[in-house]
Amino acid sequence: MRIKSTIVAGAGLICVMLLTSCGKSDIPKTGKAEAARSVHIVSAELRPMERAVHVVGTLAAREEATIAAQVAGQLEKNYVDIGDRVKAGQEIALIDTASYEALANASAANLARSKASAANAEKNLKRVQDLQKEKIASTSDLDSAVADASRTHSEVKAAEANDAIARLNLERSRVRAPFDGTIAARLAAGGDYLAVGTPIVRLVQTDPLRLRLEVPERESIAVRVGQNVRVSVEGDTNTYRGQIVRVAPAIRDVNRMLQVEADIPNQGSLRAGLFVRAVIIVNERDETVSVPGNALITFAGLEKVVVVNDGKAAEKTVSTGRRAGGWVEILSGLSAGEKVVLDPAGIRTGQPVTVFSQSSSQAAAQTNVVR
Repeated sequence: MRIKSTIVAGAGLICVMLLTSCGKSDIPKTGKAEAARSVHIVSAELRPMERAVHVVGTLAAREEATIAAQVAGQLEKNYVDIGDRVKAGQEIALIDTASYEALANASAANLARSKASAANAEKNLKRVQDLQKEKIASTSDLDSAVADASRTHSEVKAAEANDAIARLNLERSRVRAPFDGTIAARLAAGGDYLAVGTPIVRLVQTDPLRLRLEVPERESIAVRVGQNVRVSVEGDTNTYRGQIVRVAPAIRDVNRMLQVEADIPNQGSLRAGLFVRAVIIVNERDETVSVPGNALITFAGLEKVVVVNDGKAAEKTVSTGRRAGGWVEILSGLSAGEKVVLDPAGIRTGQPVTVFSQSSSQAAAQTNVVR
C-alpha cells in the first residue's frame, strides 16, 4: 500500500508540473524596442558630368610614302638611315647625277643652236620679203625663206621640250623628301643600280599621328568632327589629347562600326602602330542624377542605396553609370532630391534611424577623403 501511495503521489506531481509549464507559455513575452541608428543623409542631385564614348584604336602615320627612283641609274649616295628626321625638300639620295648633268648640258647647247638657226632664218625671211617688194626676189625665194623660218621655229620648240626633259631628269636624279617626316626603312644602298620605280626609302610623318577608331553603331550618333579625344597607351602613364578631324559618312556593313580619325600631337614618345584606348568626349557637361560614392552598397551583384521614409530605412536598387570626382551617376531607381544615407553598411530595411542633415558639398568632400 505504501508503494502504491508513492506512485500515485509522483504521478500527481508530474501533472502539476505540466500544467504549470503550459500556463507559462500563454504569458506574452515582452522585450526592449530596437534602438534607432544615427545616420547622415544627402540629397541626390543633378550634377554636370562628362559624357564619353570609350573605344579602342590604332595609331598610324599621318602621311606615309615609299620614295622610289624616278630616273634609272646607279645610286651614288644614300644620305639617310632608319630614324633620321628630314624636312620637306631635303636631298636624301643621288642617282647618277654626272650623266644627267651631261645630258642637261647637251640639251641646253642644242637649244641654243636651234635658237640661233631660227634667228638667222627670221633675218633671211625679212630680207627676202624686202627684196620681193622691190621685185628683185622671186616668189619661190620667198616661199623657201618662209619654210626655212617655220622649220627652224619648230626645231626650237622641240629643243625646248628636250631641254625641259633633261633638266627634269637632272632634278629627279637628286632625290628629295616630299614632306617632313622620319625615315622608317632604308631600302637601297650606294652602288645599287636602280630602275625607274625601285624603292629607296620609306618615309613616315609622325607628328601629328593619325588615330584610327571604330565606334559601335549604337554610340555613333553622338560622334562629331571637332570633339576632343583622350588617349592612353599600355605601359605609359601619360594621357595624350587630340581632336576628331574625320568621320566616315556611313556605317560599315561588315561590322556595323563607324570609322573615325583623330589627329594626336606627338612630341616623340608615341609611335605609329601602337594599340591605344581612347575616350571621345561627346558632352563635357551633361547633367545627370548623382549621389556620393559612399552612399552606395553592393550585395550579390546588385547596387543599392538606403533612403529614409517615416524615420525608417528602406533599400532601393539602382543602376549606376559614370563616376567622377567622388560622385556616381544614377541611371535608374532614384530621382533628384531624394535623401540617401551615407555609409549605409549594416542598416536593414525597416530599421529605425535618426537623421542628421548634411550638405552635398560636405558629402562629396567626405567621399573623396574615403576614396
